[in-house]
Amino acid sequence: MKSALISPLLAGLLLLTGCAQPAAQAGGGGGGTIKAINHTKWAINHFSVNGQSGIDIIGPFQGGGGGCCFSVPARWTPGMTVRVDWESGEASTEGFPGFADYEKYKAWEKKMSSQNRQHSKTVPLPDYNGQDVCGITVHFLPCDDVKVTTSCWSPRNVNYPIKEPVRMKEPAVCPK
Repeated sequence: MKSALISPLLAGLLLLTGCAQPAAQAGGGGGGTIKAINHTKWAINHFSVNGQSGIDIIGPFQGGGGGCCFSVPARWTPGMTVRVDWESGEASTEGFPGFADYEKYKAWEKKMSSQNRQHSKTVPLPDYNGQDVCGITVHFLPCDDVKVTTSCWSPRNVNYPIKEPVRMKEPAVCPK
């Protein structure tokens, strides 16, 4: 009688715990989704981290992503990096002629596409030893700069490691 009651209870408990997605402990490696925050006036048309797609298009001064999955080794070691590839482009639909006149639409599309730029940057992966790891968040900054974090904190939380404001202006001249 007891085993007939305990077996379904145990099975149910195992199913419920399998559905939970707590932060992975960095002590045993970890990972999660690929997210991004765009601090620029440009759209991020697509991006990837070490070849893994971030999936989402991200508008100016917005967040997005959701690609699966980014994982890290159990222990961080000095010199660890990630490669971020992305395409930026015009975020406005100003001048969009609609689809009725196909030639006008194709000319507008060509003009918009001509403003797209391909970027690639290898950046340091911050030390995550002794911390929870929740995937990776890429911060796209003015002057084609990038920062990343594996922090589980919300960007609005005081403990979040990247402090740049979401709305950043592009300087007149970018440092080289």
